[in-house]
Amino acid sequence: MDLTDKGVEEAYEAGRRLADEKIPIDVVHTSVLVRAIRTVDATLHACGRSWVPVYKHWRLNERHYGALQGFNRAEMAAIHGADQVRLWRRSYDIRPPLLEPDDERHPKYDPRYQNLAPDLLPRGECLKDVLLRMLPYFFDAIVPDLMAEKNVLVSAHGNSLRAMIKHLENIGDEEILDLELPNGVPIIYEFDENFKAVKTLQLD
Repeated sequence: MDLTDKGVEEAYEAGRRLADEKIPIDVVHTSVLVRAIRTVDATLHACGRSWVPVYKHWRLNERHYGALQGFNRAEMAAIHGADQVRLWRRSYDIRPPLLEPDDERHPKYDPRYQNLAPDLLPRGECLKDVLLRMLPYFFDAIVPDLMAEKNVLVSAHGNSLRAMIKHLENIGDEEILDLELPNGVPIIYEFDENFKAVKTLQLD
């Protein structure tokens, strides 16, 4: 799914805000999904940093909704009932129905996942699953950049960012479900020696 025209403008506005705050981006980490990559392109262009290295990884992808993937909320509610869909979407540790291996939506048919071991392929995730698959990338790839005192931009998605913020701010399992993230609004973090957030600034 690509960015809408509104999404592109929000990404440009995010870049302008970073430039206004004089925050020079040194490196970017993003998902392998088109809308996150396009967000990076527009944001870096707007703040004059299109030349910085950009690393893409599936562990920053949006939550995989399993058998619900590709349906909008109304379609899901018509099939499973609104209460059940709400439970799947808004619970921390309850997964949606998993994709069957022969389903054409299964990630084994997606070239972006072609080098993953079969047991890593996401077939349906709750937010807890997103957190657990995001953390290895955070520690292995993002933390080394922070240790090198680089300004790191992470462009991801509602649930992968929510999972990262849960870790950074030590937010509880229930509280994180109520966290709403506005599109295209940068959140600035500073870190202590354990890479926990000690200061945040939202550029809205």
